[in-house]
Amino acid sequence: QVQLAESGGGVVQSGGSLRLSCAVSGNTYSDYCMAWFRQAPGKEREGVARLCSDGSTSIPDAVKTRVTISQDNRKNTLYLQVGGLKPEDTAMYYCAITPKNRVSYSGVYYWEYNFWGQGTQVTVSS
Repeated sequence: QVQLAESGGGVVQSGGSLRLSCAVSGNTYSDYCMAWFRQAPGKEREGVARLCSDGSTSIPDAVKTRVTISQDNRKNTLYLQVGGLKPEDTAMYYCAITPKNRVSYSGVYYWEYNFWGQGTQVTVSS
């Protein structure tokens, strides 16, 4: 079983930046993909960034210029750096993990991931 725990959310002014962390524990996969998603009230969960164990990444065009995904294998932690924050970035942010062979590589899709953290709230004030 894999456990994921997000942290780093909070209230940030428009134009600011945040680094979110996702601590991973338990039995993970040898080949995996991890991703960040966000969900605002009344909206569908959307993918923000993906990083796989082979080092490949995927970031949707809508956020590509403002988002960086990285990991520290020594700390078993996944990170998401978001800059130029806008009020529309306000959402609950989740990290997730899945076996690499479940990922389609055509995008970052929540239905491909089977373990999730509880989320961390990001609120951007205008």
